[in-house]
Amino acid sequence: MIADAPKYRLVSADLLRTLMQRTGIGSAVTGRQLARDVGVAHGIIGELLTGARDTVSATTAQAIAQRIGVDLLILFIPSQRADSSTPHLRLTDTA
Repeated sequence: MIADAPKYRLVSADLLRTLMQRTGIGSAVTGRQLARDVGVAHGIIGELLTGARDTVSATTAQAIAQRIGVDLLILFIPSQRADSSTPHLRLTDTA
């Protein structure tokens, strides 16, 4: 894993738990099921739910949000600043 890969911080363990009770398809998902579907160890989901962990990789965050059936930024927020070497649009720039 790349050390400075983008990370996302979980907004709320309670929110994750609530959304797991009724996913986008209307059914509940357990921590083990979510971990299996996302492709991570079930301990990672458990740690998110207990607050022992609050950040995951961008890929994992996106997969969790997709499996739950919500937009990424409902559950997660970026936890690191963007790489300063990446060009960014300024308010005065036009697209």
